[in-house]
Amino acid sequence: MSRLTVYHEASPELPNKMLTHVEDIASTLASVGVRFERWQAQAPIAPGASSDEVLAAYRSQIDQLMSERGYITVDVVSMTRDHPQKAEMRAKFLDEHRHGEDEVRFFVAGRGLFTLHIDDHVYAVLCEKNDLISVPAGTRHWFDMGDEPHFVAIRLFNNPEGWVAKFTGEDIAGRFPRLED
Repeated sequence: MSRLTVYHEASPELPNKMLTHVEDIASTLASVGVRFERWQAQAPIAPGASSDEVLAAYRSQIDQLMSERGYITVDVVSMTRDHPQKAEMRAKFLDEHRHGEDEVRFFVAGRGLFTLHIDDHVYAVLCEKNDLISVPAGTRHWFDMGDEPHFVAIRLFNNPEGWVAKFTGEDIAGRFPRLED
């Protein structure tokens, strides 16, 4: 189940609120400029589906997003519990960073925890299958795929180089809860 937990940045042990209804999550995130939606595949996706099959199943939504926001690159990322570099991949995203472009992820399978640091609040968004999140350019955030990662996500970019992070050097990410497996 998707979940949004909101904290004051000075109180990682005490959430201000926890939301589980998609409409409440979406409206709370929209108030700080973050897009959160629930999508459904236009075609069934079998376990182990190829990137091409995943993209075909969501082609209409992808095309709509690309045309309305000017994204030029789309790909599929898949991480499994038995991936030989899962620890290195997890560590790559765990520190607070920003991007010069929106970070758009649509979860086709599994889950991941996007944590956003906006003004003096921290928004921990547990994204699961069928969740789309679009984090605006310049937003401080980090991502946790957990110790035993399992997810497939469609990623959209308006930078042909793909994922390019600018790390803040702050240690805030280590003070907030991680994704529990």
